[in-house]
Amino acid sequence: MKQTININADLGEGTGNDAALMPMLASCSIACGGHYGDEDTMRTSVQLAKKYGVKVGAHPSFPDLENFGRKKLTMTKKELQKSVYEQIMKLVVICNQEGVELHHVKPHGALYNCAAIDAPTADAIVEAILETKLRPKLYTQHDSVLYQKSKNLLPIVPEAFIDRGYTSDLKLKPRSEAGALITSPEMAWEQLRGFILDQKVNTTEGFKTIMAETYCIHSDHKGSIAMLTFVKKKLSEYNLQIG
Repeated sequence: MKQTININADLGEGTGNDAALMPMLASCSIACGGHYGDEDTMRTSVQLAKKYGVKVGAHPSFPDLENFGRKKLTMTKKELQKSVYEQIMKLVVICNQEGVELHHVKPHGALYNCAAIDAPTADAIVEAILETKLRPKLYTQHDSVLYQKSKNLLPIVPEAFIDRGYTSDLKLKPRSEAGALITSPEMAWEQLRGFILDQKVNTTEGFKTIMAETYCIHSDHKGSIAMLTFVKKKLSEYNLQIG
C-alpha cells in the first residue's frame, strides 16, 4: 500500500484554479471573507471539496480585502479574535448546510506570519477557534509561537510550504525578496522531497531540520497546476500518493 501525503492548498481566492487543483489535494483551506470570499465562493469551494473527498478548512485573515490579507493590521486582541471567529463561523454554516465537517483552520498571509512570532496574535487565533466549540485541527509552522500557544489546547498539524523560500530561522522569506517564491516544478519537488525523506529544507544559510505533516502549495502562484501535476507524478515514483 502506498503511503499517503497531505498536500493542501489555499482555495476560494478567485484564481480560477480551484477545479483543476482540487482533485490533486488531500485538504484545502477556503478563504472566508477576510481577504477574499463570500457565501457563493465559499459554497462553490465546499461543494467542490465534497465532490473529490478533500478535507475542508477555514482560511481566516486580517479583515483586509484591499491588500488580500498580506498587510499586518493594527487591531486589539479582542477585535482580532472576533474577526477570526466570525470568518470561521461563516464557513462553518456553509459546511453544515453541505454536510461537510470543518477539518482544520489555517491563518492566511500576514496573519499566519504574525501569529508565528507574536503571542497576542496567536492567542487571539487560538481563542477564536476554541470559541467555535468544534475543535478543528490547526495548520501552522512547527515550533512557531502559534504552535506553542495551541499545542496543549488544539490538535496541531505542522505545515511546510512547497513553493516558498525559507530563511535560516525557518520563517518564510518575505515576498519582496529574491527566492521567496518557488516557481519551478522541479525545484518545488526537490523541496517537498527534502521535507518528506530527510526532514530538511534549504534555507538562506544551508539545510535546516524542519518538521511537517502537511505541505502547502499556493493556488494564486503562477504555474500552480503544472507544479502540482509534476509533484504528484514524482510522488508516485517513490510509492507515495496524495491523500
